[in-house]
Parts: sequence; structure tokens; C-alpha cells
Amino acid sequence: MSDLGRLRWRCRRGIKELDVLLTRYVDERFADAPHPERLAFERLLQTEDPLIYAYCLGQVPVPAELQSLIERITTASTGAAGACAGGRPRC
Repeated sequence: MSDLGRLRWRCRRGIKELDVLLTRYVDERFADAPHPERLAFERLLQTEDPLIYAYCLGQVPVPAELQSLIERITTASTGAAGACAGGRPRC
């Protein structure tokens, strides 16, 4: 399995909306992301699912080191499928 394949596997979470958000980010943006953002994403994947979900919904303050990453993740989800509407991910 490639490194990208392993990363996609780690994006499989207990919350379907997170699966969609995180996998879409990996597919659309991770390869072109700067190294610090890639490291931040890997740190984010070590975070508990409910907290990541709350970050994406804007329900809790996002740590400064993850702010731009969370914005990119949620922005990536407003593309063709429209997975994020009104700040809420949907599938």
C-alpha cells in the first residue's frame, strides 16, 4: 500500500461526514500541500473524531496551528459535490 493509500485509510473515521471531509482533502489537496500543512494533517488524524468534527463545524475554537488546515479541509468540501453547506458537512 502506498503512503497516500495508508493516509486515505487513516481518514476512515467513525463519522461518515469526517470520512468524506478528510478523504476529499487527501484526494484534492494533500499532494500539493506545503510540508508544514502535511505534518499538521497527520497530527490532526491523531485527534479524536468528535473534536475534529467540532472543528469542522466551527463548534469549538481551532488551535492556531490547525486553523488554516481546517479551513482548507472545509473549503475542499465545497467543491462539485457541495459536501459542506452553511458550515455543516453533508453527504
